[in-house]
Amino acid sequence: MSIKRYGTVQTGAGGKPLPFARAVEADGWLYVSGQVAMENGEIIDGNIVAQTHKTIQNVIAILEEAGYGVEHVVRCGVWLDDPRDFWTFNGIYQQYFGEHPPARACVQSSMMVDCKIEIDCVAYKAKDK
Repeated sequence: MSIKRYGTVQTGAGGKPLPFARAVEADGWLYVSGQVAMENGEIIDGNIVAQTHKTIQNVIAILEEAGYGVEHVVRCGVWLDDPRDFWTFNGIYQQYFGEHPPARACVQSSMMVDCKIEIDCVAYKAKDK
């Protein structure tokens, strides 16, 4: 089995190095680390709408870098800072995953950075033999 890591040299808020890969691929499985509404190492300003779009766009960018798409996502984990944001988040999420809905867990949680949402996912695509 081969393992490929994506984005092992990355920085977070304040230019601090992040000690994890953006994603790891093994035998057709892609594990995408939790993504937030980060751009150029900083969390973007904005409400749950702006942050949800940016977070999902960051997830999709990693999927595409590894040769996957939203149709390959089998599970998402979602953390919301404020449970009152659930229905707004859910409507935006459906715009991206509506045709290929993965399994999902969504919980309310305090965040490690000043963001409103975090999303990770697992995707699968059979490898060419």
